[in-house]
Amino acid sequence: MTGILPAHAIERLIEQKTIGLATPVTQGQIQPASLDLRLADVAYRVRASFLPGPNRLVRDRINDLKMHEIDLSNGGAVLERDCVYIVPLQESLDLDDSLCAFTNPKSSTGRLDVFTRVICDGSRAFDQIGAGYKGPLYAEICPQTFPVLVRKGSRLSQIRFRLEGDVLNGKQVLADYPELLEQTKANDTLMHMSGIPLSVELLGKGNDDLIGYRAKKHTGVVDMDAPNSCEVLDYWEPITSRGKPHLILDPDEFYILASKESVHVPPEYAAEMVPFNPLVGEFRVHYAGFFDPGFGHSPSGGSGSKGVLEVRSHKVPFILEDGQIIGHLIYEHLSEAPRQLYGTDIGSHYQAQGLKLSKHFYSK
Repeated sequence: MTGILPAHAIERLIEQKTIGLATPVTQGQIQPASLDLRLADVAYRVRASFLPGPNRLVRDRINDLKMHEIDLSNGGAVLERDCVYIVPLQESLDLDDSLCAFTNPKSSTGRLDVFTRVICDGSRAFDQIGAGYKGPLYAEICPQTFPVLVRKGSRLSQIRFRLEGDVLNGKQVLADYPELLEQTKANDTLMHMSGIPLSVELLGKGNDDLIGYRAKKHTGVVDMDAPNSCEVLDYWEPITSRGKPHLILDPDEFYILASKESVHVPPEYAAEMVPFNPLVGEFRVHYAGFFDPGFGHSPSGGSGSKGVLEVRSHKVPFILEDGQIIGHLIYEHLSEAPRQLYGTDIGSHYQAQGLKLSKHFYSK
Protein backbone atom coordinates (compact mmCIF):
# COMPACT_ATOMS: atom_id res chain seq x y z
CA MET A 1 0.00 0.00 0.00
CA THR A 2 1.14 3.52 -0.80
CA GLY A 3 -0.52 6.92 -0.68
CA ILE A 4 -2.54 9.03 1.79
CA LEU A 5 -4.17 7.22 4.72
CA PRO A 6 -7.98 7.50 4.95
CA ALA A 7 -9.91 7.98 8.20
CA HIS A 8 -10.21 4.32 9.21
CA ALA A 9 -6.44 3.86 8.78
CA ILE A 10 -5.86 6.91 10.99
CA GLU A 11 -8.09 5.26 13.60
CA ARG A 12 -5.79 2.21 13.45
CA LEU A 13 -2.76 4.46 14.06
CA ILE A 14 -4.47 5.76 17.20
CA GLU A 15 -5.25 2.22 18.41
CA GLN A 16 -1.63 1.20 17.78
CA LYS A 17 -0.32 4.29 19.67
CA THR A 18 1.46 5.52 16.56
CA ILE A 19 -0.55 8.67 17.23
CA GLY A 20 -0.37 9.56 20.90
CA LEU A 21 -3.27 11.46 22.49
CA ALA A 22 -3.18 13.52 25.67
CA THR A 23 -6.99 13.27 25.78
CA PRO A 24 -9.39 11.00 23.84
CA VAL A 25 -10.40 11.86 20.28
CA THR A 26 -13.25 14.36 20.09
CA GLN A 27 -16.23 14.27 17.76
CA GLY A 28 -15.36 15.35 14.23
CA GLN A 29 -11.62 15.38 14.86
CA ILE A 30 -10.96 12.61 12.33
CA GLN A 31 -11.74 13.84 8.81
CA PRO A 32 -12.01 11.60 5.69
CA ALA A 33 -8.23 11.71 5.10
CA SER A 34 -6.79 13.84 7.91
CA LEU A 35 -6.73 14.38 11.65
CA ASP A 36 -7.39 17.73 13.32
CA LEU A 37 -4.70 18.74 15.82
CA ARG A 38 -5.76 20.21 19.16
CA LEU A 39 -4.07 22.91 21.22
CA ALA A 40 -2.87 21.98 24.70
CA ASP A 41 -3.34 24.17 27.77
CA VAL A 42 -0.56 26.77 27.45
CA ALA A 43 0.69 29.20 24.81
CA TYR A 44 4.13 30.79 24.79
CA ARG A 45 4.57 34.29 23.40
CA VAL A 46 7.98 34.24 21.70
CA ARG A 47 10.14 36.97 20.21
CA ALA A 48 10.37 35.42 16.75
CA SER A 49 9.44 32.47 14.59
CA PHE A 50 12.03 29.70 14.49
CA LEU A 51 12.94 26.22 13.35
CA PRO A 52 14.79 24.11 15.93
CA GLY A 53 17.23 22.54 13.45
CA PRO A 54 18.92 19.13 13.65
CA ASN A 55 19.29 17.56 17.11
CA ARG A 56 17.56 20.47 18.84
CA LEU A 57 14.32 20.38 20.81
CA VAL A 58 11.48 22.83 20.30
CA ARG A 59 11.12 23.04 24.09
CA ASP A 60 14.70 24.35 24.40
CA ARG A 61 14.10 27.02 21.75
CA ILE A 62 10.92 28.10 23.55
CA ASN A 63 12.91 28.56 26.75
CA ASP A 64 15.42 30.71 24.86
CA LEU A 65 12.82 32.92 23.14
CA LYS A 66 9.71 33.06 25.31
CA MET A 67 8.44 36.38 26.67
CA HIS A 68 5.59 35.02 28.77
CA GLU A 69 3.18 32.10 29.16
CA ILE A 70 -0.59 32.24 28.56
CA ASP A 71 -3.06 29.85 30.19
CA LEU A 72 -5.50 28.36 27.67
CA SER A 73 -7.24 25.96 30.04
CA ASN A 74 -9.62 28.33 31.84
CA GLY A 75 -11.78 30.02 29.21
CA GLY A 76 -8.93 30.51 26.74
CA ALA A 77 -7.07 33.66 25.76
CA VAL A 78 -6.87 36.19 22.94
CA LEU A 79 -3.91 35.91 20.58
CA GLU A 80 -3.08 39.38 19.27
CA ARG A 81 -2.30 40.38 15.68
CA ASP A 82 1.31 40.24 14.49
CA CYS A 83 2.50 38.36 17.57
CA VAL A 84 4.09 34.90 17.41
CA TYR A 85 2.93 32.13 19.74
CA ILE A 86 4.06 28.54 20.17
CA VAL A 87 1.48 26.10 21.54
CA PRO A 88 2.15 22.43 22.34
CA LEU A 89 -0.38 20.10 20.72
CA GLN A 90 -2.30 17.29 22.38
CA GLU A 91 -1.16 14.84 19.70
CA SER A 92 2.29 13.27 19.46
CA LEU A 93 3.79 10.79 16.98
CA ASP A 94 5.70 7.50 17.00
CA LEU A 95 6.13 6.90 13.27
CA ASP A 96 7.88 3.93 11.71
CA ASP A 97 10.30 4.29 8.83
CA SER A 98 7.64 3.79 6.14
CA LEU A 99 5.27 6.51 7.34
CA CYS A 100 5.68 10.29 7.14
CA ALA A 101 3.27 13.14 7.82
CA PHE A 102 2.57 16.68 6.68
CA THR A 103 0.34 19.40 8.06
CA ASN A 104 -1.62 22.43 6.93
CA PRO A 105 -3.91 25.03 8.51
CA LYS A 106 -7.56 24.07 8.54
CA SER A 107 -9.69 25.89 5.97
CA SER A 108 -11.34 28.08 8.62
CA THR A 109 -7.93 29.05 10.00
CA GLY A 110 -6.64 30.18 6.61
CA ARG A 111 -9.76 32.16 5.80
CA LEU A 112 -9.17 34.18 8.97
CA ASP A 113 -5.56 34.88 7.91
CA VAL A 114 -4.23 33.14 11.01
CA PHE A 115 -0.75 32.09 9.93
CA THR A 116 -0.34 28.63 11.47
CA ARG A 117 2.43 26.08 10.98
CA VAL A 118 3.42 22.90 12.79
CA ILE A 119 6.97 22.21 13.98
CA CYS A 120 8.61 19.21 15.63
CA ASP A 121 11.91 18.44 17.31
CA GLY A 122 14.91 18.51 15.00
CA SER A 123 12.92 19.89 12.07
CA ARG A 124 14.46 21.93 9.26
CA ALA A 125 11.10 22.78 7.65
CA PHE A 126 7.64 23.74 8.76
CA ASP A 127 4.70 21.36 8.27
CA GLN A 128 6.90 18.40 7.27
CA ILE A 129 7.36 15.43 9.63
CA GLY A 130 9.80 12.85 8.39
CA ALA A 131 9.42 9.08 8.43
CA GLY A 132 10.46 7.59 11.77
CA TYR A 133 9.80 10.75 13.82
CA LYS A 134 9.06 10.11 17.47
CA GLY A 135 8.10 13.02 19.67
CA PRO A 136 5.81 15.97 20.37
CA LEU A 137 4.22 18.44 17.97
CA TYR A 138 3.82 22.20 18.33
CA ALA A 139 1.78 24.85 16.53
CA GLU A 140 3.29 28.21 15.63
CA ILE A 141 0.44 30.74 15.45
CA CYS A 142 0.57 34.34 14.22
CA PRO A 143 -2.77 36.10 13.59
CA GLN A 144 -2.32 38.48 10.65
CA THR A 145 -5.69 40.25 10.38
CA PHE A 146 -8.03 39.57 13.30
CA PRO A 147 -7.25 38.92 16.98
CA VAL A 148 -8.52 35.43 17.79
CA LEU A 149 -9.74 33.70 20.92
CA VAL A 150 -8.40 30.15 21.37
CA ARG A 151 -8.56 27.64 24.19
CA LYS A 152 -7.40 24.16 25.09
CA GLY A 153 -8.83 21.86 22.44
CA SER A 154 -9.11 24.47 19.66
CA ARG A 155 -8.32 22.91 16.28
CA LEU A 156 -6.35 25.18 13.96
CA SER A 157 -4.26 22.65 12.01
CA GLN A 158 -4.69 19.21 10.51
CA ILE A 159 -2.30 16.40 9.69
CA ARG A 160 -2.14 13.81 6.91
CA PHE A 161 -0.17 10.59 6.86
CA ARG A 162 1.55 9.23 3.77
CA LEU A 163 2.90 5.79 3.02
CA GLU A 164 5.57 6.03 0.36
CA GLY A 165 3.97 7.08 -2.90
CA ASP A 166 4.13 9.55 -5.76
CA VAL A 167 2.36 12.85 -6.26
CA LEU A 168 0.40 12.64 -9.52
CA ASN A 169 0.56 15.12 -12.36
CA GLY A 170 -2.55 16.33 -14.13
CA LYS A 171 -2.37 13.85 -17.00
CA GLN A 172 -2.25 10.88 -14.66
CA VAL A 173 -5.38 12.03 -12.84
CA LEU A 174 -7.20 12.72 -16.11
CA ALA A 175 -6.46 9.17 -17.27
CA ASP A 176 -8.81 7.97 -14.51
CA TYR A 177 -11.22 10.93 -14.55
CA PRO A 178 -11.29 12.59 -18.00
CA GLU A 179 -14.31 14.67 -16.96
CA LEU A 180 -11.98 16.76 -14.79
CA LEU A 181 -10.75 18.35 -18.01
CA GLU A 182 -13.87 20.54 -17.85
CA GLN A 183 -12.41 21.96 -14.65
CA THR A 184 -9.60 23.78 -16.42
CA LYS A 185 -8.76 25.51 -19.69
CA ALA A 186 -5.03 25.25 -19.08
CA ASN A 187 -2.74 24.23 -21.88
CA ASP A 188 -1.16 20.79 -22.11
CA THR A 189 2.21 21.90 -20.73
CA LEU A 190 0.70 23.35 -17.57
CA MET A 191 -1.40 20.25 -17.10
CA HIS A 192 1.66 18.03 -17.25
CA MET A 193 3.92 20.08 -15.01
CA SER A 194 1.59 21.39 -12.36
CA GLY A 195 -1.28 19.10 -11.61
CA ILE A 196 -4.60 20.66 -12.55
CA PRO A 197 -4.40 24.49 -12.62
CA LEU A 198 -6.94 26.82 -11.03
CA SER A 199 -7.55 30.45 -11.97
CA VAL A 200 -9.24 33.31 -10.15
CA GLU A 201 -12.81 34.51 -10.79
CA LEU A 202 -12.99 38.32 -10.92
CA LEU A 203 -15.63 39.13 -13.52
CA GLY A 204 -18.86 37.81 -12.07
CA LYS A 205 -22.15 37.69 -13.95
CA GLY A 206 -23.33 41.28 -13.66
CA ASN A 207 -22.25 44.81 -12.78
CA ASP A 208 -22.87 44.32 -9.05
CA ASP A 209 -21.83 40.67 -8.65
CA LEU A 210 -19.90 39.80 -5.52
CA ILE A 211 -16.40 38.54 -6.40
CA GLY A 212 -14.60 38.74 -3.07
CA TYR A 213 -14.07 40.28 0.35
CA ARG A 214 -11.39 42.54 1.80
CA ALA A 215 -10.74 42.32 5.52
CA LYS A 216 -11.36 45.39 7.67
CA LYS A 217 -8.81 46.67 10.13
CA HIS A 218 -9.36 47.23 13.87
CA THR A 219 -12.16 44.70 14.27
CA GLY A 220 -13.36 42.73 17.25
CA VAL A 221 -12.10 39.32 18.32
CA VAL A 222 -13.02 36.13 16.45
CA ASP A 223 -13.68 33.10 18.66
CA MET A 224 -12.12 30.17 16.79
CA ASP A 225 -14.60 27.73 18.33
CA ALA A 226 -17.81 29.75 17.73
CA PRO A 227 -19.40 29.27 14.28
CA ASN A 228 -21.87 31.94 13.11
CA SER A 229 -20.81 34.35 15.86
CA CYS A 230 -19.57 37.35 13.81
CA GLU A 231 -21.59 39.54 11.45
CA VAL A 232 -19.91 39.72 8.04
CA LEU A 233 -19.99 43.50 7.60
CA ASP A 234 -18.30 44.07 10.96
CA TYR A 235 -15.21 42.33 9.63
CA TRP A 236 -15.31 42.40 5.82
CA GLU A 237 -15.79 44.82 2.95
CA PRO A 238 -17.60 43.09 0.03
CA ILE A 239 -16.01 43.56 -3.41
CA THR A 240 -18.18 43.63 -6.54
CA SER A 241 -17.00 43.24 -10.12
CA ARG A 242 -18.53 46.41 -11.68
CA GLY A 243 -17.94 44.68 -15.02
CA LYS A 244 -14.14 45.01 -14.84
CA PRO A 245 -12.03 41.90 -15.51
CA HIS A 246 -9.38 42.70 -12.91
CA LEU A 247 -8.81 43.66 -9.28
CA ILE A 248 -6.07 45.91 -7.90
CA LEU A 249 -4.69 44.36 -4.73
CA ASP A 250 -3.74 47.00 -2.17
CA PRO A 251 -0.46 46.35 -0.36
CA ASP A 252 -0.69 44.21 2.78
CA GLU A 253 -4.47 43.89 2.58
CA PHE A 254 -6.10 40.47 2.98
CA TYR A 255 -8.61 39.23 0.39
CA ILE A 256 -10.92 36.25 0.06
CA LEU A 257 -11.51 35.29 -3.60
CA ALA A 258 -12.73 32.17 -5.41
CA SER A 259 -11.54 29.97 -8.24
CA LYS A 260 -13.15 30.23 -11.65
CA GLU A 261 -13.17 26.44 -11.96
CA SER A 262 -15.07 23.93 -9.89
CA VAL A 263 -13.01 21.50 -7.85
CA HIS A 264 -13.60 17.75 -7.84
CA VAL A 265 -11.71 15.26 -5.68
CA PRO A 266 -12.86 11.74 -6.59
CA PRO A 267 -13.34 9.22 -3.76
CA GLU A 268 -10.00 7.40 -4.24
CA TYR A 269 -7.94 10.63 -4.21
CA ALA A 270 -6.91 13.39 -1.83
CA ALA A 271 -5.70 16.78 -3.07
CA GLU A 272 -3.87 19.90 -1.96
CA MET A 273 -3.85 23.32 -3.60
CA VAL A 274 -0.40 24.88 -3.91
CA PRO A 275 0.92 28.11 -5.51
CA PHE A 276 1.36 28.01 -9.27
CA ASN A 277 4.56 30.03 -9.49
CA PRO A 278 5.97 32.58 -7.01
CA LEU A 279 7.46 34.54 -9.95
CA VAL A 280 4.16 35.48 -11.62
CA GLY A 281 3.47 38.45 -9.35
CA GLU A 282 4.17 40.27 -6.11
CA PHE A 283 1.43 38.61 -4.12
CA ARG A 284 1.00 35.61 -1.84
CA VAL A 285 -1.81 33.11 -2.09
CA HIS A 286 -2.07 31.38 1.26
CA TYR A 287 -3.84 28.09 0.67
CA ALA A 288 -5.16 26.57 3.84
CA GLY A 289 -6.42 23.10 4.44
CA PHE A 290 -6.57 19.97 2.35
CA PHE A 291 -9.20 18.75 -0.08
CA ASP A 292 -10.51 15.49 1.35
CA PRO A 293 -11.81 12.62 -0.80
CA GLY A 294 -15.30 13.52 -1.96
CA PHE A 295 -14.87 17.30 -1.98
CA GLY A 296 -16.86 18.56 -4.96
CA HIS A 297 -18.10 15.02 -5.66
CA SER A 298 -21.73 15.10 -6.81
CA PRO A 299 -22.93 11.94 -5.00
CA SER A 300 -21.79 13.44 -1.67
CA GLY A 301 -23.47 16.80 -2.35
CA GLY A 302 -20.52 18.69 -3.78
CA SER A 303 -21.49 19.62 -7.31
CA GLY A 304 -20.05 23.00 -8.29
CA SER A 305 -17.68 23.40 -5.33
CA LYS A 306 -15.11 26.18 -5.80
CA GLY A 307 -11.66 26.62 -4.38
CA VAL A 308 -11.42 29.58 -1.98
CA LEU A 309 -8.25 31.67 -2.23
CA GLU A 310 -6.67 33.72 0.55
CA VAL A 311 -4.64 36.46 -1.14
CA ARG A 312 -2.30 39.20 0.08
CA SER A 313 -0.16 41.56 -2.03
CA HIS A 314 3.47 42.14 -1.05
CA LYS A 315 4.37 45.78 -0.39
CA VAL A 316 3.25 47.09 -3.81
CA PRO A 317 -0.17 47.30 -5.54
CA PHE A 318 -0.70 44.45 -7.98
CA ILE A 319 -3.33 43.97 -10.71
CA LEU A 320 -4.83 40.50 -10.63
CA GLU A 321 -6.58 39.59 -13.88
CA ASP A 322 -9.73 37.52 -14.30
CA GLY A 323 -8.73 33.97 -15.26
CA GLN A 324 -5.12 34.37 -14.10
CA ILE A 325 -3.70 31.01 -12.98
CA ILE A 326 -2.56 31.30 -9.38
CA GLY A 327 -2.63 27.73 -8.10
CA HIS A 328 -2.88 24.11 -9.00
CA LEU A 329 -4.36 20.99 -7.47
CA ILE A 330 -1.92 18.22 -6.63
CA TYR A 331 -3.62 14.84 -6.39
CA GLU A 332 -2.49 11.72 -4.54
CA HIS A 333 -4.03 8.28 -4.34
CA LEU A 334 -5.37 7.04 -1.03
CA SER A 335 -3.67 3.96 0.38
CA GLU A 336 -7.08 2.28 0.83
CA ALA A 337 -10.63 2.92 -0.30
CA PRO A 338 -12.23 5.45 2.10
CA ARG A 339 -15.24 4.53 4.23
CA GLN A 340 -16.47 8.10 4.44
CA LEU A 341 -16.35 11.06 2.06
CA TYR A 342 -16.27 14.78 2.59
CA GLY A 343 -19.84 15.99 2.28
CA THR A 344 -23.18 16.88 3.75
CA ASP A 345 -23.67 13.50 5.45
CA ILE A 346 -20.82 14.16 7.91
CA GLY A 347 -21.58 17.88 8.35
CA SER A 348 -18.73 19.24 6.24
CA HIS A 349 -18.77 23.05 6.30
CA TYR A 350 -17.53 23.83 2.80
CA GLN A 351 -19.08 21.22 0.52
CA ALA A 352 -20.78 22.80 -2.52
CA GLN A 353 -19.22 26.16 -1.60
CA GLY A 354 -18.92 29.12 -3.89
CA LEU A 355 -17.24 32.27 -2.61
CA LYS A 356 -17.48 31.61 1.11
CA LEU A 357 -16.00 33.11 4.25
CA SER A 358 -15.06 30.95 7.21
CA LYS A 359 -17.78 29.32 9.28
CA HIS A 360 -17.49 32.05 11.93
CA PHE A 361 -19.42 34.66 9.91
CA TYR A 362 -23.11 35.21 9.22
CA SER A 363 -25.05 37.77 7.20
CA LYS A 364 -28.17 39.53 8.43
